[in-house]
Amino acid sequence: MSNRFAALSQRSGNRGFTLIEIMVVVVILGILAGIVMPRIMDRPDEARIAKARQDIRAIEQALQLYRMDNHNYPSTDQGLEALVSEPSGSPEPVNWRGYMDRLPTDPWGREYRYVHPGQHGEFDLYSLGRDGREGGEGVDAVIGNWDID
Repeated sequence: MSNRFAALSQRSGNRGFTLIEIMVVVVILGILAGIVMPRIMDRPDEARIAKARQDIRAIEQALQLYRMDNHNYPSTDQGLEALVSEPSGSPEPVNWRGYMDRLPTDPWGREYRYVHPGQHGEFDLYSLGRDGREGGEGVDAVIGNWDID
């Protein structure tokens, strides 16, 4: 039996990888990393934009419920806080019920902006994006309920 095992191990070629083979593999991995890494690095910003859109939709639905119960949207002064705690001031809610447990912050840690009446519709609900300023492009652009499908 030992003769058979020795013959098999000699035929299977128990040699290791050469330096050239290892270098070829490293170069191929480097090329792949160069192609894939930029695409992966953009994903966090895309995820933040998607979260902002999702939050805006959820707040928008809470505002719709508020309007159904109280016959109008909260004023700009009452703000989005009117969805969490009963607002005071005009217009007074007639049938306030509590519409959200808490207000989300945008993915960059800032409050969502709310204006009623809005320039783009009955109300404007938006995030200022990554840079926190009006305007901008890409991840720095304003993300508003008027842009969301």
